[in-house]
Amino acid sequence: MRITANLSMLFTELPLGERVQAAAAAGFDGVEIQFPYELPAIRLKEALARAGMPLLLINLPAGDLMTGGAGLASVPARQAEFDAALQQALTYAAMVRPACVNLLPGRLVEGVARETALQVLANNLRQAAAAFQVLGIRVLCEAINPLDMPGFLINTPEHLDELLRVVDHPNCQAQFDIYHMARQGLDIEAGIRLLAGRIGHVQFADCPGRGEPGSGGLDFAPLLEALRQQDYRGWLGAEYRPGGPTQESCSWLAKWQSSGL
Repeated sequence: MRITANLSMLFTELPLGERVQAAAAAGFDGVEIQFPYELPAIRLKEALARAGMPLLLINLPAGDLMTGGAGLASVPARQAEFDAALQQALTYAAMVRPACVNLLPGRLVEGVARETALQVLANNLRQAAAAFQVLGIRVLCEAINPLDMPGFLINTPEHLDELLRVVDHPNCQAQFDIYHMARQGLDIEAGIRLLAGRIGHVQFADCPGRGEPGSGGLDFAPLLEALRQQDYRGWLGAEYRPGGPTQESCSWLAKWQSSGL
């Protein structure tokens, strides 16, 4: 399996535009970025070309989600803001051509019923899936643990399974984050089996701590084998917080690559 560096968490010692080359030099096969919009799309495209690196994933703009707010995707009163964010992401993605775009569900807003929020989210996912299908870009939706992000709407593989069934669009799949499942003490292999054939991208970090592999207690070998058994042929995104300089945190990468992990 090919491995990407999440440049929103790795190589942050450098300006965003320089992290692509750093990831290539460290041995990663590609890159992903949570929110790349601070960097003009043409500059990111040029950086990718110089490094010979594919871009696997970006997120749709999520409003105030990362600063403790509800975000945009499941809030009825923010539909106009979501529509604008979708257009921004479409314009950006048309230039940099990521393989996937992740739509973060956000938090449940006080005074909005969960069923209402889920319906708004499903409608927005369906809209995004159709829009990005024209560009040949897959749309993903991610479950995030409610311990790190209290109030997050989608937390478990079961939540993702139900949501994908409601959305029912061929261009919408799950983003499966191993760390977020482990943080909740869930059966990760069971989650992989539940979502088999509908996982568009996988991210990982060790747990506890969300550091590099080997910094916590996760045994990744059986988890990656479970992905193989379900015929997952996508990429693995390293989305962890390095315990020191990023380059020094990458000793696991060569071991994974040499061992066939």
